[in-house]
Formats: sequence, C-alpha cells, structure tokens
Amino acid sequence: MDMSFVTVLGNLGLSILFGIVGIIILAVGYVLFDKLIPLDFNKELEKNNSAVAIVIAGLLIGIAIIVSRVVAA
Repeated sequence: MDMSFVTVLGNLGLSILFGIVGIIILAVGYVLFDKLIPLDFNKELEKNNSAVAIVIAGLLIGIAIIVSRVVAA
C-alpha cells in the first residue's frame, strides 16, 4: 500500500471520529440546556414558537463553534 493512501485513510478515520464526538457534545449541550432552563422546549417548538427555535439554534451554533476550535487545535 502507498504511504499517502494510508495517511488519507487515517485522516478520514480521525475526521469521522471527531465528527461523532462533536455530535455527541452538541447533544449533551442541548440536554444540559434543556435541564437547566425550566421550559419545555419540545412543547414550544410544537407550537411553532420561532423565538425558542432561534435560541436553540444559537445555542447549537455556539457549541459547534467551540467544538470546531477545540478539534482544530
């Protein structure tokens, strides 16, 4: 096998691993946020409350930016 092919496969595996870890961290962040704030976000989203959707989107984007910076370091 060519060494560059092995390097590409190794980098692909690391990218998949970091992607999975990032998704898990996003999910844990959402669950913690949901537990800390005394509001049923799922019920509010079912009522088409766009303000809650924007807050959740901002939370997830913020966590994603932090995770991407950590992974890039």
